[in-house]
Amino acid sequence: MNNTTGRRATIIDVAKRAGVSKSTVARVLGGSANISEKARDRVLKAVAATGYEPNQLAVGMRSGRSGLLGIVIPDITNPFWAEVARGAQDRAAKDDISLLIFSSDWDAHKEATHLRALRRARVDGAIINPVADNFDDLDRFGMPFVFIGSSAERFPDTLSVGSDIAQAVRLGMDILVERGHPAPALMLGPRSRLARARFLRSVHEHCIARDVDPEVLMVEESDYTVEGGRSAMARLLAKQWRGNRAVFVANDLMALGAMIAVREAGLRCPEDISILGFDGIPAGAFSWPGLTTIEKPGRQIGIRAVECLIDQIAGGRQRERIYLPCRLVERGSLADVSASAPVRVAAGR
Repeated sequence: MNNTTGRRATIIDVAKRAGVSKSTVARVLGGSANISEKARDRVLKAVAATGYEPNQLAVGMRSGRSGLLGIVIPDITNPFWAEVARGAQDRAAKDDISLLIFSSDWDAHKEATHLRALRRARVDGAIINPVADNFDDLDRFGMPFVFIGSSAERFPDTLSVGSDIAQAVRLGMDILVERGHPAPALMLGPRSRLARARFLRSVHEHCIARDVDPEVLMVEESDYTVEGGRSAMARLLAKQWRGNRAVFVANDLMALGAMIAVREAGLRCPEDISILGFDGIPAGAFSWPGLTTIEKPGRQIGIRAVECLIDQIAGGRQRERIYLPCRLVERGSLADVSASAPVRVAAGR
């Protein structure tokens, strides 16, 4: 803002205050090396005094770059996806790039609307968790892009970044077995989500490798929300359930809802029901007991996706799936009954 007139300062105001030409101001702001230190200092002081900010649209038209990236995540209210967006924003800021954040709410129509908005904004590229069942014509994005999340695995020839779900599930099943829960009940998301299928397949592979029939595992499914976990846990508790009762939940919000349902049933966690979560959202540290969970690297996914996107904008041509490892976070929701548990426990249906 021009301090004397109240209007937005222009390059002409800077030039007048510095006593140089507009072209000299432009060269200083463009990082040209062929400028005297005296002229550069005068221009920078004039910029600070007038509050001048370059017109990014005009700069983008000249350079072919807008300095903007977009990210379309499926649910901004889910702390995991908020962490992904935060990681992307922090990494973009290191290169003085701004990030436009959209939430598709798992709706393919909203996703398409957001992508059109990003094209109109002339962003240099986009990070997308693909909600639509297919993207037959990927070139229609009209910009460089990187996919993120489990849904991206539907497109093996496209650059994508996500958690190593198979490794994460093995971590979870290993700690369950170690603590005396070789056949936990499973709480999964909707059948329409690829993440559900990847989680279930990895559990089955682990069971078969340990000579446990995966068909004995009780399964409940619901939405990836607190209320979804609460209702799914209530249904599990209504079933005939023998042996050591433990639940491996495919989402931390659901796991927190499951803990609520356990308390509402007059039971205790982990004394009566052990619960293992999956995501690693911060809220798990503040529940009682604290939620033992498999932490997915949300922030690192955002960081790595931006780095891949910047490389692609610069002309890189990666076409691969990048898997980032997960880690076990131990708190208090998983009981150790290994001393009293039999080698193999079959859960009734």
